Amino acid sequence: MSNEPVTPEKLGGGTRFFAVNLWVMLLLAGLLGGVAGLGGFTVFFAEGYSYLLDDPDTCMNCHVMRDVYDGWNHGSHKNVAVCNDCHTPHRFPDKYIVKGINGWNHSVAFTSGDFHEPIQITEMNREVALENCLYCHGDMVVAISHEGSDDPTDCLHCHEGVGHGK
Repeated sequence: MSNEPVTPEKLGGGTRFFAVNLWVMLLLAGLLGGVAGLGGFTVFFAEGYSYLLDDPDTCMNCHVMRDVYDGWNHGSHKNVAVCNDCHTPHRFPDKYIVKGINGWNHSVAFTSGDFHEPIQITEMNREVALENCLYCHGDMVVAISHEGSDDPTDCLHCHEGVGHGK
């Protein structure tokens, strides 16, 4: 066994191999630093953590939600439900998966300005809301519920603005 030091040349590389790896490592460090920096800014200064909570005021961070929030504030569900009770699943981790999808979609839409005004519910979020209607009111509507059939009950057909005072 030799006492000679191991060099990049002995490993089959060389100084070029070392330089490329150094640049790759610096690029990855910069990328990770940028993600961590933007993430930290969002969480602390932009109060991004508030989206993990159930406070309805969080939904008003975007101006397009003002009318929806005001409708809820004067609507029939204000004293019994907050936004997440109707607009996110009640099960873990489904609740946070939907919050993540919506957070990403809202970030892209509001940053790019590519959204409908007044804001409209997506098909996925409509299905979540309908599921939550039956979660809370299932015992009351069991006689008319078509849960599990090919034609499920569509509470929003007759109660489109419920929860938002329309």
